[in-house]
Amino acid sequence: MATTKDYKDFILGQLSLLEDITCRAMMGEYLLYYKGILFGGIYDDRLLVKIVPTNEKYNMKKSIPYDRAKPMYLVEDIDNREALKEIVLDTCESLKK
Repeated sequence: MATTKDYKDFILGQLSLLEDITCRAMMGEYLLYYKGILFGGIYDDRLLVKIVPTNEKYNMKKSIPYDRAKPMYLVEDIDNREALKEIVLDTCESLKK
């Protein structure tokens, strides 16, 4: 099942507290970047972020984005824009090194 355009638009709206969020389509799903850093994606109408040491404190569940992929963290509280902002910033903190 591919991600719907409505869900993608909703997630991008929820991430609008962050400047420089970009989204790239990939085989019916979407990769998400913050300031050029790939931090996660939207897969099957789910927001997932890479697993890194700086986002472990959020106690998110692991989920597989697609067959044969590495696990990622599932962001369940997509309605809390401030929390989403912090998760993205903390995730990118580890990835920019």
